[in-house]
Amino acid sequence: MRGPGGGANLLVLRSHNTALVLDLLRTAGPEGISRLELAERTGLTPQAVSKITARLREEGLAAEAGRRASTGGKPRTVLRLVPEAGHAVGVHLDRDELRAVLADLDGTVVARRHGPLDLGAGAEAVLGRVASVVAELEAELPAGGSLLGAGVALPGPLDHRRGVLHRVTGF
Repeated sequence: MRGPGGGANLLVLRSHNTALVLDLLRTAGPEGISRLELAERTGLTPQAVSKITARLREEGLAAEAGRRASTGGKPRTVLRLVPEAGHAVGVHLDRDELRAVLADLDGTVVARRHGPLDLGAGAEAVLGRVASVVAELEAELPAGGSLLGAGVALPGPLDHRRGVLHRVTGF
């Protein structure tokens, strides 16, 4: 996580740590997981976990799921993921077909789209079709949900030296 000058890229590190916590919240399910368990399983300090979970709660991505008895001291607050608070779109482009899904934070598919596609129609046409389908799926977001990310899969090997969209654009 070091930059070219030897310094730490704090934004990348922060994003990575947040992703670790989110994944553990997701796998814990509705029963949730305590901050102490999150710290133990991620290797992060309890303070770091508290900051991350406070941010996630503020953003509506995590919520309290009750309390667990403690072996000493006060009962532990258990946190859970709020699956409907965020969504992602996945798009798969094939030579003659486009498939897309809208999924919540648990990975549950909320909506699907598929239809014909001419991958050889040129970058503008293909990307326009992708944008149209993503907008359709975004319109199906539940109230209070937000689109947090998107991913696109293309068929076949890509020549990264000539650009990721080489297969689509021909550049």
